[in-house]
Amino acid sequence: MGSPPGRYALDNAAEQAALRFQVLERHYDPHTFAQLDRAGVGPGMRCLEVGAGGGSVAAWLADRVGPTGSVLATDLEPRLMADLDGRSNLDVVRHDILRDDLPGAAFDVVHARLVLLHLPERRYALERMIAALRPGGLLVVEEFDCAEVAVRRSPDPGAAALFTQVHDAFVRVLAGAGADAAWALRAASAFREAGLEAVEEAASAGVWEGGGDGIALHRANTEQLQGDLRDQGVGGDELRAFWDLLEDPGFAVDAYRLVTVAGRKPGAGVRP
Repeated sequence: MGSPPGRYALDNAAEQAALRFQVLERHYDPHTFAQLDRAGVGPGMRCLEVGAGGGSVAAWLADRVGPTGSVLATDLEPRLMADLDGRSNLDVVRHDILRDDLPGAAFDVVHARLVLLHLPERRYALERMIAALRPGGLLVVEEFDCAEVAVRRSPDPGAAALFTQVHDAFVRVLAGAGADAAWALRAASAFREAGLEAVEEAASAGVWEGGGDGIALHRANTEQLQGDLRDQGVGGDELRAFWDLLEDPGFAVDAYRLVTVAGRKPGAGVRP
């Protein structure tokens, strides 16, 4: 059976979660860190990392804000952040952004990567994150624009068609769980509608080669959801052929574009 609406399809408790986080960290952390650096994250700030996953961004924030700052890292399943417990300025907690309380007007920076696109109640989650910001505080949200992926190189037309078939089914599975694979394209408008100021956007770009590290994200995601994909008409033989294709150096696709949107809550300047 497919994932029920309103449930995170790519559950962090699954076996494939560790691989997914490793790929995300290697390929997207440099972009994320550059955007947070550009936004002025620095010593003494209080930061909230929502949906912290493997914890690499939370660790970077803790290093950046230093001993006079603090970081609260939250996740529905924080087990992969166990090695962060030794940092005196970083707390890791199990937390649901839609249901569990957060301190009001407490943070200078709130960051979330690949969280809101998965939530049917994404506008409510956005409002809750804004409420947790101090006046003048900064919200940074990063989302994949992953509704469509262009094939850049393929050993034959049938292989390109197979990739598109499986990826389209994957997007349908996400949608069935309440996700919006094109939410990144609407995030900046949502920021403005929520009253944030000085809203800016930036995006990553790249190509994933067959047999390379980045394209393994497609392997991790489709392995985890193979039962749901079969419900969408993708059989076992097709999945095995898809996984073989991901290892073919003659195949290449666009990397998922990570769109970063940043905006400030109206009010006084950020307190270091």
